[in-house]
Amino acid sequence: MDASPLRLLPWTTPEGNPCYLSTDDSRSLLSRLADDIEEAQLGSGEQVLAGARAVLADRKAGERALRFALTRATESLEDVVRIAVSRGERVQAGRR
Repeated sequence: MDASPLRLLPWTTPEGNPCYLSTDDSRSLLSRLADDIEEAQLGSGEQVLAGARAVLADRKAGERALRFALTRATESLEDVVRIAVSRGERVQAGRR
């Protein structure tokens, strides 16, 4: 019997290192928490994207507004990439 692959979780340690979950139960408490956080991160990313688009459309937006929008967009993109990697790894594991 193959061991379940580790799931990359949608958060990091305080030092910025990735966190992983080892479980055979995709409905465990921690799995559901990770699913909920991923959903919230994706929703937040949509809001950040809308805000960034608004700042970019405003020709009068200053450097401070642009830096803020870019900082938030970078944070959201980092979350989305982590989610995509995690889900991709789970899809690949399901094909084995």
